[in-house]
Amino acid sequence: MVIKKSTEKRDPYFIDFPGRVARVQKAMTAGKIDVYLGSRLRTASWITGAFCPWRTYVVIPKKGLPTVFTFVIDAARVADDSWLDEDHILGYAPMGGMDQVSLVADFIREELGVKKGRIGVENGLSNYLPEGVLTHFEYQQFEAALAGADLVDAYDIIDKLSLIKDEGTINRFREASRIVDIGHKAVRAALVNGGYKGKTETEIGGVAAHAMRKAGSEWEWSFTGGNEIASGYRTGLAGGACTPASRRRIRKGEPLMVDIHAMFKLGQGDHSHNYLIGKATKRQKWHAKNFIDIVILTLKTYRAGISPAGLAEEMMTFAEERGFAEYMVPGFEHGIGMTGDEWRIGMNDGPFPFWTNPDHLYRENELLICAMQYACPDEEIGFRYENPILIRKDGCEPLSRYPLGVEEIA
Repeated sequence: MVIKKSTEKRDPYFIDFPGRVARVQKAMTAGKIDVYLGSRLRTASWITGAFCPWRTYVVIPKKGLPTVFTFVIDAARVADDSWLDEDHILGYAPMGGMDQVSLVADFIREELGVKKGRIGVENGLSNYLPEGVLTHFEYQQFEAALAGADLVDAYDIIDKLSLIKDEGTINRFREASRIVDIGHKAVRAALVNGGYKGKTETEIGGVAAHAMRKAGSEWEWSFTGGNEIASGYRTGLAGGACTPASRRRIRKGEPLMVDIHAMFKLGQGDHSHNYLIGKATKRQKWHAKNFIDIVILTLKTYRAGISPAGLAEEMMTFAEERGFAEYMVPGFEHGIGMTGDEWRIGMNDGPFPFWTNPDHLYRENELLICAMQYACPDEEIGFRYENPILIRKDGCEPLSRYPLGVEEIA
C-alpha cells in the first residue's frame, strides 16, 4: 500500500506507524500471541493515527497490516484520517453478520485463518470512562464466537511500546501546547481592564476555544468538560481535579482558574493558569505564593530516575515545612499520550492492579502532565497547574511556555 502524505519523513510530525505495528508483532511473537484484538481508545489512536470516538476494534495479525473495525457511519472518515487505507478500515452495523462481534470474529477465523491459538485482548479496569477495555458481555461473546482459541490479556504490549515518545509525537504535543498558549493570551485580553465584569465561566471557556480553533486546534480534548474554568469557591473544591465550566459569573475579590485544552494530530495541550480578580488580600497572596513556589520546585525536581512516590514525598515535605500541606493534593502528575491515554502515568505493574506503579522510575522521553491542585475549601480559594512535560536526563522540558504566575486582574 502507499503510505499517505501525513507520514512522510520530511514532515516534522512524522510517525512511523508501520514500524509501530512491526514492534507490536515482534512482542506478539515473544508472547506467543497469534492475533492482537485491541479495544482501548489508546490502542486505536496509537495504531491508526486517527480520532476514533466510536467503539473501535484493532485486529493485528502476526504479519501484515492491522485491520480496524469501527462504527459504519465513521469508517470512511477514519480511513481518510489514518495512514491505513479503506481496505483496512471497515465498518460494523446492526445487521445480520455485520455486528461487531460477528464481523471481527469472522475476520479472525476466515480471513486470518486463526481458529486455535492465543488471541491477545485488552481486559482490566480504569477510572477513565472511555478507556475501552472489553466489557463482560463482549468478552463472553468473543469467547463463544472464537471457540477453540484462548483469550489472554495482552494490553501491556501497547502500554510498554507507547511509553517512550518518538520525535514526531513529541512535536505534536509541542504544537498543541503552543496553541494552548494562544488560548491563554486571548483569555487574559478578555479579562483585563474590567473585561471580566459580567462574563461567565462558560464564556471564558469559549474565548479560549475560539482562539485555539483559529490557531489550528481540532478539539478541546478533555473528557472532563472540554475547557475547565472555575471561579470563586469552585476553585477550592476538595480534590478539585475536574471543573467543567459553569454559568457562574466571575466576581471581584475571587480567584479564577483557567484550565484549557487543545488537540493537534491527536497530541494534547493542557495548561492551567490562575488569577485573582480585583485587589488581592494578604491571605490570598499567601496562598498564591505557596502554590507558585511548589510548582517551581516540582518542575525543578522532575528528571529521569525519580518515581511518582519519591517526587510526591519531597514535595509534601516542602509543603509541611511551609505550613500548607493540608491544601495540597498529594499527587503531582497525570498521564498523557495520544488521545485516549490520559489518566495513568508510567507502567501499571505495581501493587494496585491497573493503576500507576508509584515506584515507576521515569525514563528519558516519557511525556506526562505535571498536574498540581491546591485547594482550601474553607476560604473558597484554590489553584491548579497543569503542563505537559518531557522527561529529560537531568530535568524536564515544560511544553507550554505561558508564564507561571497567579495574576491579579483589576
